[in-house]
Amino acid sequence: MTASNASITTVSLPYGTAGIAAAAAVIADGGCVAVPTETVYGLAADATDSRAVAGIYAAKGRPGFNPLIVHVPDRAAAGALAVFDAAAEALAGAFWPGPLTLVLPMREGAGIASLVTAGLPTIAIRVPAHDAMQALLAATGRPLAAPSANASGSISPTRADHVLRSLDGRIPMVIDAGPTARGIESTIIACIDGQVRELRPGPIPRAAVAELLGVAVGGAGPGIEAPGQLVSHYAPSKPVRLNATDRQAGEWLIGFGPVQGDDTLSAQGDVVEAAARLFDALHVADAADAVRIAVAPVPDHGLGAAINDRLRRAAVPA
Repeated sequence: MTASNASITTVSLPYGTAGIAAAAAVIADGGCVAVPTETVYGLAADATDSRAVAGIYAAKGRPGFNPLIVHVPDRAAAGALAVFDAAAEALAGAFWPGPLTLVLPMREGAGIASLVTAGLPTIAIRVPAHDAMQALLAATGRPLAAPSANASGSISPTRADHVLRSLDGRIPMVIDAGPTARGIESTIIACIDGQVRELRPGPIPRAAVAELLGVAVGGAGPGIEAPGQLVSHYAPSKPVRLNATDRQAGEWLIGFGPVQGDDTLSAQGDVVEAAARLFDALHVADAADAVRIAVAPVPDHGLGAAINDRLRRAAVPA
């Protein structure tokens, strides 16, 4: 499948040896490509190449103060870029590869482009579990900066079609490996100066981090320290009403549990299913004829807290 505008033709290739080789060639040439992870599709470029990283920002229309996550193949590669304390070591051992991003002090001479860290002395780093991203890391031999593969502030992509809907004509390539398993961005935990703080909720609950480490896990501060902290984020083009138990005139209702709608996150009230379906459901709602979107209440604990974090940001006008 291809689509184009006057300057770029966006090509979608299936995940496989040929697709990864083509994507690696684009990255080696300083470009960026969309590739699936276990959370959402990411827009990957060489994290050591300032011009390549600038291409991510340009494609997404991303604010310069919002940092990017660097993806690496394993703990050893992460250790070459970041300083791990005991808490970070324990978290990496328990949850990597997987949907956990650690914000850690960056090593001197790490070689990461300053655009990646948005000028901060820390780096957001993750070891992904998805075969496609791991294959691309192996093929390029580079750390890959990879925010979600969507226009900044819009709904995150969990399918290749979502990427094309948002970035068609802005990027050269999408690797299509079907829908992502998790469907929601990684948990972000900062381990800095002896403190452990959750900067963004995600698939790994704060309680699981606290239980593993045996310490209280704090929250985010007032500044931008990690991706996904802008007040208006993950937003559809239509107004969003939360905690809706019925459909009002002109609305597309996304149900959950007993609240039925035009679509549902989970008819059984399963928050794991709801997380996997969240962005897909928002994409469907955004493309529907209704002028507004309503979303049923989702329990605000465990993975539900991460879902509600995304929904609250989606509901804030851009």
